[in-house]
Amino acid sequence: MSERKRAIVFDLDGTLIHSAPDLHVALNRVLQGEGVAPVDLADTMRFMGHGLPTLARQAQEFRQIASARLPAMVEAMFAHYLASPSALTRVYPGVIEALNHLRDQGYALGICTNKALAPTLEILRALDLAQYFPAVIGGDSLPQKKPDPSPLLATFEALGSPLAYVGDSEVDAETAAAAGIPFALYTEGYRKSPVEALPHTLAFADYRRLIDWIETL
Repeated sequence: MSERKRAIVFDLDGTLIHSAPDLHVALNRVLQGEGVAPVDLADTMRFMGHGLPTLARQAQEFRQIASARLPAMVEAMFAHYLASPSALTRVYPGVIEALNHLRDQGYALGICTNKALAPTLEILRALDLAQYFPAVIGGDSLPQKKPDPSPLLATFEALGSPLAYVGDSEVDAETAAAAGIPFALYTEGYRKSPVEALPHTLAFADYRRLIDWIETL
């Protein structure tokens, strides 16, 4: 049997891509349909991290919309977001160069995100990122979501020998800790806490720093 490849798994939103603007547009369309005031981008970013249903629930609570409206809001959120999940979304600086380098060095790359699988795959296709990731697990791929370690461990199982998890948030840090995987924290994403409050092995703002760190593992 051949030796399994060393594997690196990435979060998506706030780690590889700045996706908040498209989520913001979709969410405000939902709120418009409910007849309430829109939220600003900072509010949308505060609601992110646990998938679209949780984002819709936090907006429902924030705007004091009747809880009975939540199922319809979640359905509308999926519809609006799936209609245009990548129009305003951009890949962070240095990501493409890092992915090319890591792939060329023989690492197996995957994605573990709490975003639902359908918009995840559509965004990867639209931004020409799908080519890098033979394993992708979304927030609805398993019964569990991050910070439960099951999705992350399943991603590694599909790829090879676990080397590192790369993310940007409290959820990602907790997931990596629960899975016992070294965690690299991208500091330019959507975390809400100070860097020092999140358990991590590496904190980086430049993807070249991630490449250097990976080579030391």
